[in-house]
Amino acid sequence: MDLMQGRVVHARRGARDAYRPVASCLTPSAEPLEVAASLLEFFSFDALYLADLDAILGRGDNFHIVAALRARFPAGEIWVDAGLASSDRLRQFQACALGVPVIGSESQTGTGLLAEMAAAGVEGILSLDFKDGRMLGPAALLEQTGLWPRRVIVLDLHRVGSGLGPDLALLRQVQARAPRARVYAGGGVRDARDLETLARAGAAGVLLASALHDGSLTPGEMERSRRAETRRP
Repeated sequence: MDLMQGRVVHARRGARDAYRPVASCLTPSAEPLEVAASLLEFFSFDALYLADLDAILGRGDNFHIVAALRARFPAGEIWVDAGLASSDRLRQFQACALGVPVIGSESQTGTGLLAEMAAAGVEGILSLDFKDGRMLGPAALLEQTGLWPRRVIVLDLHRVGSGLGPDLALLRQVQARAPRARVYAGGGVRDARDLETLARAGAAGVLLASALHDGSLTPGEMERSRRAETRRP
C-alpha cells in the first residue's frame, strides 16, 4: 500500500505527483485500515508492505496510520519504507514500534545507515529502487553486498502500476550479486502467469497492488503460487 496524505493511492510508474486515491474492486474506500482489511480478507498475506510517500518525499509522515494498522493487524509483519536515511530517524521509527524498516536506496546518500544496522544487528529490508534502468541512490549500495540484510527488494518504479510485467533480467542481476539473500520482486506483476514466472526465477516473494485491486488475481491463484514457493528448493 502506498500512503499519501492519509489515504491509499494507486502508484503508477513512479510519477508520484499524479497519484490518485486507489480505486479497488475489493473495497470502495481509500482509507488505509479499510484497504488493509479488504486485502487480508481477500488473502492471508505474509506481510503488508507500506510506502509512506509523504515521509519519502520529506512532506511529513503517516506514522499514526501505520501505528493504527499495527494495532489492528498485530499478527503479520508490516514492512515500512518511510524514507529512513539516518540513524536518528531509524531510532525514532523503532521507538514507535511500527514494523520492519525498509531502507530504500533512493533515500540514501551513502552506505552509512546499512553499515550501522549491520554492526548493531538491526533486522531490516533493503529496497533497491530502480527507474528507467538506473538504480536510484548511491552506486555503493549495489556494490557493497556484504552490508545487505538477508531480505532485499528489487523495485522497478517504472513498472509499478504499468501492466508491463516484471523485469526478470534485473531480478537475476541482483540475485547474482548476493546469492544467499532472499530477493523479492516489485513492479509490473499482471497475473498468475507472472507469479509463476517469478517463482521459477527464484524470487523469494512478490510485492503486489494493481493486480489485486483490478481483480487480475484470484485467491485460488494466490494459494497455488504460495504452494509452489513452499515446494521450491
